This record gives sequence, C-alpha cells and structure tokens, in this order.
Amino acid sequence: MRPNLPPPPFLYAIVDSGFLRGRPVGLVVRELCSGGVGLLQLRVKGEGDVRFLALAKDALEAARGAGVPLLINDRADIARIVGAQGVHLGQDDLKVGKARDILPAGAIVGLSTHSEDEVQASAEEPLDYVAIGAVFPTKSKERPDPVVGLDGVRRARGLTTRPLVAIGGIGPSNAREVLEAGADGLAVISALLGEEDLAAAARRLVSKMRPR
Repeated sequence: MRPNLPPPPFLYAIVDSGFLRGRPVGLVVRELCSGGVGLLQLRVKGEGDVRFLALAKDALEAARGAGVPLLINDRADIARIVGAQGVHLGQDDLKVGKARDILPAGAIVGLSTHSEDEVQASAEEPLDYVAIGAVFPTKSKERPDPVVGLDGVRRARGLTTRPLVAIGGIGPSNAREVLEAGADGLAVISALLGEEDLAAAARRLVSKMRPR
C-alpha cells in the first residue's frame, strides 16, 4: 500500500546533513515532527555510503516513531535498503521509472522541476508529486536553481493536477502567499534547520500556512 501524502497544505522538511550543526539526525527529525511537519526528506551530500546509511537509518527510526513518511534524496538504492517510504529525484538523477524498479511497489516518488517545460514533461512520469522552485533566492544549495517566483508556482499549478510542492527561500513571511499561488506543500530547509528550537520553528511555519 502506498503511503499517503499529507493533506494540503503540508510542511515538508528537508533534513540536509550539511545543516545539522552537530545535532543528531534522529533528534532533528523528532523535533520537526513534534512541530507539525507532515513529510520529511533526508538530503545527504558529500558523505560516503556508510555515513549516508547510518543517517538514513536514524532518521527513519525517528520518523516512524512520529508516523511521518521519510523520503531519501537522490538515492533509490539507499531508500530501498533502509525501508524509507520513497525517494525525491532531481532532473539529473536516476529516471523515475528506473527508481520505481528499485523501490517496492507503492513507494512515494517526487521530482524537482524548474521550468514550465519540465513540469509538462513530468506528466508522463509515474510520480506522486511535483516540486517547483526555487520560488525565492536561497542559500541552502551551493549552486542554486533559477528563481521562478510566485508566477512560476502559478504556471506550474496550471500545468499539473498532481500535488505541487514549492521550494526555495520559503519561510514564515512568505509561506501563505506561496500556498495562495497554488502550492499544496512547502519544502523548507533554512527556516527550520537554521533555528535553535526546531519544534517552535515548525509550529511557527505551520501557523503561517493556515488560511487568513
């Protein structure tokens, strides 16, 4: 059975290993979940597979305890090994169909898009959600994706009926307007992991996502 995406609007926390700031990944996941995060993604860059696997196992244990689905960024093989609920893929990663071949039936698969052409092309793929961004400038990636703005979110919304996740520079000050542009979920790194009190940061964002 496929794990369900949370109902919109949902907060999607990207737990980037480069933003842990010495905090155990399991603690980070538990705190974020206690603050109301509905979906999690573990993103690990510049680490070997042994370290990646250890982080994935700890993150998954904490996510399972909170009842929140955990996806693995890029690596369908690691998602399969640890038993994560799915994978998030970029445009240069493994093709969606190939990832599905690796993952168990019913796994969640999402895909990053950065243009109207990529959103339109995603219609042919067996996906559970489409991500669009960067909505605003962001410092959480070494090579940031082009900024699409709120108009980019609106255009993406008009091109897909799948759940739409917005990412890039999203925080409490702009969360509601991104949802009003058509996003179902907000993927966030810095506005969560950059704070000392992770649960409070998540609660603050969730409160800003409610209709005015």
